Amino acid sequence: MTFWDHLDELRGTLMRAVVAALVGVAVAFCAKDWLFYAVMAPAKPSFVTYRLMGMQDFRLHLINTALTEQFVVHLRMALTIGLLLASPYIIYVLFRYVSPALLERERRYSVRLTLSAYLMFLLGVALNYFVVFPFTVRFLSTYQISPEVEPLLSISSYTDTLLGMSLVMGVAFETPVVCWLLALMGLLRHEWMRHYRRHAIVLILVVAAIITPTGDIFTLLVVSLPIWLLFEVSVVITMITEKKYHRTIC
Repeated sequence: MTFWDHLDELRGTLMRAVVAALVGVAVAFCAKDWLFYAVMAPAKPSFVTYRLMGMQDFRLHLINTALTEQFVVHLRMALTIGLLLASPYIIYVLFRYVSPALLERERRYSVRLTLSAYLMFLLGVALNYFVVFPFTVRFLSTYQISPEVEPLLSISSYTDTLLGMSLVMGVAFETPVVCWLLALMGLLRHEWMRHYRRHAIVLILVVAAIITPTGDIFTLLVVSLPIWLLFEVSVVITMITEKKYHRTIC
Protein backbone atom coordinates (compact mmCIF):
# COMPACT_ATOMS: atom_id res chain seq x y z
CA MET A 1 0.00 0.00 0.00
CA THR A 2 1.13 3.55 -0.72
CA PHE A 3 1.29 6.32 1.88
CA TRP A 4 -2.07 7.69 0.72
CA ASP A 5 -3.63 4.23 0.89
CA HIS A 6 -2.45 3.93 4.49
CA LEU A 7 -3.84 7.38 5.20
CA ASP A 8 -7.22 6.45 3.73
CA GLU A 9 -7.26 3.25 5.80
CA LEU A 10 -6.43 5.23 8.94
CA ARG A 11 -9.19 7.71 8.20
CA GLY A 12 -11.68 4.89 7.74
CA THR A 13 -10.56 3.27 10.99
CA LEU A 14 -10.91 6.51 12.94
CA MET A 15 -14.31 7.17 11.39
CA ARG A 16 -15.56 3.73 12.41
CA ALA A 17 -14.23 4.28 15.94
CA VAL A 18 -15.92 7.68 16.20
CA VAL A 19 -19.23 6.32 14.88
CA ALA A 20 -19.09 3.44 17.38
CA ALA A 21 -18.41 5.90 20.20
CA LEU A 22 -21.31 8.12 19.15
CA VAL A 23 -23.66 5.14 18.94
CA GLY A 24 -22.58 3.98 22.40
CA VAL A 25 -23.10 7.44 23.87
CA ALA A 26 -26.51 7.74 22.18
CA VAL A 27 -27.63 4.36 23.52
CA ALA A 28 -26.47 5.24 27.03
CA PHE A 29 -28.12 8.66 26.85
CA CYS A 30 -31.47 7.22 25.71
CA ALA A 31 -31.38 4.47 28.32
CA LYS A 32 -31.54 7.04 31.13
CA ASP A 33 -33.68 4.96 33.48
CA TRP A 34 -31.43 1.90 33.28
CA LEU A 35 -28.29 4.01 33.42
CA PHE A 36 -29.16 5.88 36.58
CA TYR A 37 -30.72 2.83 38.19
CA ALA A 38 -27.19 1.37 38.14
CA VAL A 39 -25.51 4.68 39.06
CA MET A 40 -27.81 5.36 42.00
CA ALA A 41 -27.84 1.78 43.32
CA PRO A 42 -24.91 2.29 45.77
CA ALA A 43 -26.84 5.21 47.30
CA LYS A 44 -29.69 2.90 48.37
CA PRO A 45 -29.67 0.81 51.57
CA SER A 46 -31.00 -2.13 49.52
CA PHE A 47 -27.78 -2.35 47.46
CA VAL A 48 -26.38 -5.88 47.35
CA THR A 49 -23.18 -4.98 49.23
CA TYR A 50 -25.08 -3.41 52.13
CA ARG A 51 -27.45 -6.38 52.35
CA LEU A 52 -24.60 -8.89 52.44
CA MET A 53 -22.73 -6.91 55.10
CA GLY A 54 -25.84 -6.04 57.14
CA MET A 55 -25.18 -2.30 56.72
CA GLN A 56 -28.62 -0.99 55.75
CA ASP A 57 -28.94 1.49 58.64
CA PHE A 58 -28.47 4.71 56.66
CA ARG A 59 -30.25 7.02 54.25
CA LEU A 60 -28.61 9.19 51.59
CA HIS A 61 -30.32 12.31 50.25
CA LEU A 62 -29.02 13.62 46.94
CA ILE A 63 -29.88 17.17 45.93
CA ASN A 64 -29.72 19.32 42.79
CA THR A 65 -27.92 22.65 43.29
CA ALA A 66 -27.91 24.17 39.79
CA LEU A 67 -30.40 24.60 36.96
CA THR A 68 -28.41 22.56 34.46
CA GLU A 69 -26.80 20.17 36.93
CA GLN A 70 -28.95 17.11 36.26
CA PHE A 71 -28.64 17.47 32.48
CA VAL A 72 -24.86 17.87 32.70
CA VAL A 73 -24.63 14.83 34.98
CA HIS A 74 -26.78 12.83 32.55
CA LEU A 75 -24.59 13.87 29.62
CA ARG A 76 -21.35 13.11 31.48
CA MET A 77 -22.49 9.67 32.60
CA ALA A 78 -23.82 8.84 29.11
CA LEU A 79 -20.48 9.87 27.60
CA THR A 80 -18.52 7.69 30.04
CA ILE A 81 -20.73 4.62 29.81
CA GLY A 82 -21.12 4.99 26.05
CA LEU A 83 -17.36 5.01 25.51
CA LEU A 84 -17.07 1.99 27.79
CA LEU A 85 -19.71 0.14 25.77
CA ALA A 86 -18.03 1.00 22.48
CA SER A 87 -14.48 0.34 23.71
CA PRO A 88 -14.30 -3.35 22.62
CA TYR A 89 -15.14 -2.45 19.02
CA ILE A 90 -12.86 0.61 19.06
CA ILE A 91 -9.96 -1.51 20.32
CA TYR A 92 -10.73 -4.12 17.66
CA VAL A 93 -10.70 -1.70 14.70
CA LEU A 94 -7.53 0.01 15.94
CA PHE A 95 -5.79 -3.33 16.40
CA ARG A 96 -6.94 -4.50 12.96
CA TYR A 97 -5.32 -1.44 11.43
CA VAL A 98 -2.01 -1.92 13.27
CA SER A 99 -1.73 -5.73 13.20
CA PRO A 100 -0.59 -6.14 9.53
CA ALA A 101 2.61 -4.26 10.42
CA LEU A 102 3.40 -6.64 13.30
CA LEU A 103 5.31 -9.89 13.23
CA GLU A 104 3.51 -13.04 14.36
CA ARG A 105 5.24 -12.99 17.75
CA GLU A 106 4.53 -9.27 18.20
CA ARG A 107 0.91 -9.78 17.22
CA ARG A 108 0.51 -12.59 19.74
CA TYR A 109 1.97 -10.51 22.58
CA SER A 110 -0.11 -7.50 21.54
CA VAL A 111 -3.32 -9.50 21.78
CA ARG A 112 -2.40 -10.78 25.24
CA LEU A 113 -1.45 -7.29 26.41
CA THR A 114 -4.60 -5.64 25.09
CA LEU A 115 -7.01 -8.25 26.43
CA SER A 116 -5.29 -8.43 29.82
CA ALA A 117 -5.23 -4.65 30.22
CA TYR A 118 -8.89 -4.33 29.25
CA LEU A 119 -10.09 -7.11 31.55
CA MET A 120 -8.02 -5.87 34.49
CA PHE A 121 -9.42 -2.36 34.04
CA LEU A 122 -12.98 -3.71 34.10
CA LEU A 123 -12.16 -5.76 37.19
CA GLY A 124 -10.88 -2.66 38.96
CA VAL A 125 -14.02 -0.72 38.03
CA ALA A 126 -16.23 -3.59 39.25
CA LEU A 127 -14.37 -3.80 42.57
CA ASN A 128 -14.84 -0.07 43.10
CA TYR A 129 -18.53 -0.22 42.22
CA PHE A 130 -19.40 -3.17 44.46
CA VAL A 131 -16.95 -2.70 47.35
CA VAL A 132 -14.93 0.50 47.63
CA PHE A 133 -17.47 3.11 46.56
CA PRO A 134 -20.39 1.69 48.64
CA PHE A 135 -18.29 1.80 51.82
CA THR A 136 -17.22 5.34 50.94
CA VAL A 137 -20.82 6.41 50.37
CA ARG A 138 -22.01 4.86 53.59
CA PHE A 139 -19.25 6.48 55.66
CA LEU A 140 -19.71 9.95 54.19
CA SER A 141 -23.50 9.77 54.35
CA THR A 142 -23.44 8.96 58.09
CA TYR A 143 -20.57 11.26 59.10
CA GLN A 144 -21.62 14.40 60.98
CA ILE A 145 -19.58 17.00 62.82
CA SER A 146 -22.73 18.15 64.64
CA PRO A 147 -26.34 16.95 64.96
CA GLU A 148 -27.39 20.36 63.63
CA VAL A 149 -25.73 19.67 60.26
CA GLU A 150 -27.67 17.34 58.00
CA PRO A 151 -25.49 15.53 55.43
CA LEU A 152 -26.83 16.38 51.98
CA LEU A 153 -24.84 15.40 48.90
CA SER A 154 -25.18 16.97 45.47
CA ILE A 155 -25.70 14.70 42.49
CA SER A 156 -22.59 16.14 40.81
CA SER A 157 -20.41 15.34 43.81
CA TYR A 158 -21.81 11.81 43.95
CA THR A 159 -21.25 10.99 40.26
CA ASP A 160 -17.85 12.74 40.11
CA THR A 161 -16.65 10.67 43.05
CA LEU A 162 -17.97 7.47 41.45
CA LEU A 163 -16.28 8.18 38.12
CA GLY A 164 -13.02 9.36 39.68
CA MET A 165 -12.65 6.38 42.00
CA SER A 166 -13.59 3.96 39.21
CA LEU A 167 -10.90 5.42 36.96
CA VAL A 168 -8.24 5.28 39.67
CA MET A 169 -9.10 1.70 40.63
CA GLY A 170 -9.15 0.65 36.99
CA VAL A 171 -5.69 2.13 36.44
CA ALA A 172 -4.39 0.58 39.67
CA PHE A 173 -5.46 -2.86 38.43
CA GLU A 174 -3.16 -2.45 35.44
CA THR A 175 -0.18 -3.12 37.73
CA PRO A 176 0.27 -6.81 36.80
CA VAL A 177 0.02 -6.01 33.09
CA VAL A 178 2.59 -3.22 33.32
CA CYS A 179 4.96 -5.41 35.35
CA TRP A 180 4.60 -8.23 32.81
CA LEU A 181 5.43 -5.86 29.98
CA LEU A 182 8.45 -4.39 31.79
CA ALA A 183 9.71 -7.86 32.67
CA LEU A 184 9.26 -8.95 29.07
CA MET A 185 11.42 -6.01 27.99
CA GLY A 186 14.02 -6.87 30.62
CA LEU A 187 13.46 -3.63 32.57
CA LEU A 188 12.07 -5.19 35.75
CA ARG A 189 13.25 -8.06 37.95
CA HIS A 190 11.33 -9.81 40.69
CA GLU A 191 14.33 -9.52 43.05
CA TRP A 192 13.95 -5.73 42.93
CA MET A 193 10.26 -5.96 43.74
CA ARG A 194 10.90 -8.26 46.69
CA HIS A 195 13.72 -6.06 47.96
CA TYR A 196 11.51 -2.95 47.91
CA ARG A 197 8.35 -4.70 49.15
CA ARG A 198 8.17 -2.58 52.33
CA HIS A 199 8.49 0.59 50.32
CA ALA A 200 5.75 -0.67 48.00
CA ILE A 201 3.41 -1.33 50.94
CA VAL A 202 3.88 2.21 52.22
CA LEU A 203 3.23 3.55 48.72
CA ILE A 204 0.11 1.38 48.45
CA LEU A 205 -1.24 2.81 51.70
CA VAL A 206 -0.58 6.34 50.46
CA VAL A 207 -2.34 5.63 47.16
CA ALA A 208 -5.27 4.01 48.99
CA ALA A 209 -5.56 7.06 51.23
CA ILE A 210 -5.70 9.28 48.14
CA ILE A 211 -8.28 7.07 46.42
CA THR A 212 -10.62 6.97 49.40
CA PRO A 213 -11.91 10.33 50.60
CA THR A 214 -12.96 8.74 53.89
CA GLY A 215 -10.79 8.69 56.97
CA ASP A 216 -11.80 5.33 58.45
CA ILE A 217 -9.26 2.54 58.66
CA PHE A 218 -11.72 -0.09 57.42
CA THR A 219 -12.24 1.52 54.01
CA LEU A 220 -8.50 2.15 53.76
CA LEU A 221 -7.84 -1.56 54.27
CA VAL A 222 -10.58 -2.51 51.80
CA VAL A 223 -8.77 -0.50 49.12
CA SER A 224 -5.22 -1.41 50.19
CA LEU A 225 -5.73 -5.19 50.34
CA PRO A 226 -6.55 -5.81 46.64
CA ILE A 227 -3.78 -3.45 45.51
CA TRP A 228 -1.29 -5.28 47.74
CA LEU A 229 -2.49 -8.62 46.34
CA LEU A 230 -1.99 -7.23 42.85
CA PHE A 231 1.58 -6.33 43.79
CA GLU A 232 2.24 -9.87 45.04
CA VAL A 233 0.70 -11.32 41.87
CA SER A 234 2.91 -8.97 39.87
CA VAL A 235 5.99 -10.35 41.62
CA VAL A 236 5.03 -13.90 40.61
CA ILE A 237 4.21 -12.83 37.04
CA THR A 238 7.54 -11.01 36.78
CA MET A 239 9.44 -14.06 38.04
CA ILE A 240 7.69 -16.40 35.57
CA THR A 241 8.25 -13.96 32.71
CA GLU A 242 11.94 -13.64 33.59
CA LYS A 243 12.45 -17.40 33.51
CA LYS A 244 10.62 -17.77 30.22
CA TYR A 245 12.44 -14.79 28.71
CA HIS A 246 15.90 -16.02 29.72
CA ARG A 247 15.10 -19.53 28.55
CA THR A 248 14.06 -18.11 25.16
CA ILE A 249 17.28 -16.09 24.93
CA CYS A 250 19.40 -19.10 25.81
